[in-house]
Amino acid sequence: MDVFYNPKAAGDVLIVPIKDGERYAIRHENYGDVIKITDEQGDILGYNLFHASAYLDLNDTGKIVMTETLLDQLKRAFTKNNLQDVFDFDLSPSFVVGYVKEKEQHENADKLSVCQVETGDEQLQIVCGAPNVEAGQKVVVAKVGAVMPSGMKIKATELRGVPSNGMICSQKELGLPGAPEEKGIYVLDDSYEAGEPFAF
Repeated sequence: MDVFYNPKAAGDVLIVPIKDGERYAIRHENYGDVIKITDEQGDILGYNLFHASAYLDLNDTGKIVMTETLLDQLKRAFTKNNLQDVFDFDLSPSFVVGYVKEKEQHENADKLSVCQVETGDEQLQIVCGAPNVEAGQKVVVAKVGAVMPSGMKIKATELRGVPSNGMICSQKELGLPGAPEEKGIYVLDDSYEAGEPFAF
């Protein structure tokens, strides 16, 4: 899970996105320095924590990976502001090393492949359009819920009628310096282990 902190652009505010919602249906509830954002059904879309540096040890800016330490500080900050919500956040890494166990041709699209990808503790079916994806490769997987450097959030979806849960990433999609312009996923060497977090 990622949170966002950009004091130069947004001031001393930590943005904690939980899920997407329709803009016209958003509601805001104030709890001191915390704004709780919900939809019409009461589902939590996220939180904004103002004066964040007074509550949290924030050494990084931009996209920040939520850790147990940061979550504990956030819970204390919310308690101080009389917000008693239960935080059941998934702190597992959003970007991990995957092993392409199987690759099959998509039944409804010539340029798509259906891949079974092991990510350590689970196996994901991912539809991939890269021309260089093959079984036996180690790759970078953006799991459902991951936020790409472009701002795009990865969702479970169907591509031409086939479920896809995650994305196999290219260097360009990961925003890596010197990324090649030609299409193709980022194939890792054997020093990586399936399931380990991928830092970039």
